[in-house]
Amino acid sequence: MSKIAIKKKQQTAATIELHNARERLSRKERIVIFWRKNWLGYAFLAPFLILFSVFIAAPVVVAIGTSFTNYNMMQPATWAGFSNYRNLLLNDDVFTIALANTLKFAVITGPVGYLLSFFAAWVINQLKFKRLFALAFYAPSICSGVAMTSVWMVIFSSDRSGYLNNILLNMGLIDEPILWNTDPTYIMGVVMFISLWMSMGTGFLVFLAGLQNVSRDYYEAAAVDGIHTKLQELFYITLPMMKPQLLFGAINAITSAFGVFDIAVSVAGMPSPNYAAHTIVAHLYDYAFIRFQMGYASAIAVILFLITFTLGRVVMRLLSTKDE
Repeated sequence: MSKIAIKKKQQTAATIELHNARERLSRKERIVIFWRKNWLGYAFLAPFLILFSVFIAAPVVVAIGTSFTNYNMMQPATWAGFSNYRNLLLNDDVFTIALANTLKFAVITGPVGYLLSFFAAWVINQLKFKRLFALAFYAPSICSGVAMTSVWMVIFSSDRSGYLNNILLNMGLIDEPILWNTDPTYIMGVVMFISLWMSMGTGFLVFLAGLQNVSRDYYEAAAVDGIHTKLQELFYITLPMMKPQLLFGAINAITSAFGVFDIAVSVAGMPSPNYAAHTIVAHLYDYAFIRFQMGYASAIAVILFLITFTLGRVVMRLLSTKDE
């Protein structure tokens, strides 16, 4: 027998012996060995796990449980079964209006804001003073929605002193001021416009960072292969290299679109005229903090959670790669 064969036989025997030794260890001993090897990593992970469990996972579980009860915060909760969901989906006409408004808002502002954020980041990334322009685009998102809406309502004021009405009157395009924040015809359009302006926030900044992290080597190699225009670089190099940032931006756009509340209330009040700007979150706020019907409000929260979670999973399936 050659030395190589003897060595292989010894290695096989050692592997079998090690396997048998592991099998002889009790479950408790294996757990002890595992924690001795990995305790440091879990120690670093513990703060996130604790905060996530306390402030994210636990409230979701509590909300799901509360949605099956009648609970007014003054008396003990009583079991209600599916009555909250039945009333919400079949008998609550205002929720139907809120759902339609939210879906309309999300379908328009979500994709448009997402594309505008990426387009602005793509254009600014090619400019010389990119940091200055990035600050200008990101600045509106630093302010609260109420503060920014207050600034915009000077423009969309419903009297003659409003900037937009004044311009339109002086140009002869209208004969009397448009009631931007009281006429149901215009309310949702104003809310969408202000929301799109404020959407140049986290998503825009993430897109800009992703664009700057794409190595120039890829573009130089692509130029050798015949790719020369900016659009070719965008579709064949930039977008495939930015899938993580595109995924984050999409999730952020979905949650922001379905979570609209402050801007709508600041523009049209609560409730808005004919519920023209009433959203799911506004409906939730109404039942939770005005009527104190926490069971019903929790049912609304669960429906909103299911919608955003489902859309998030669809987006993750579309934008995530096989290795992610």
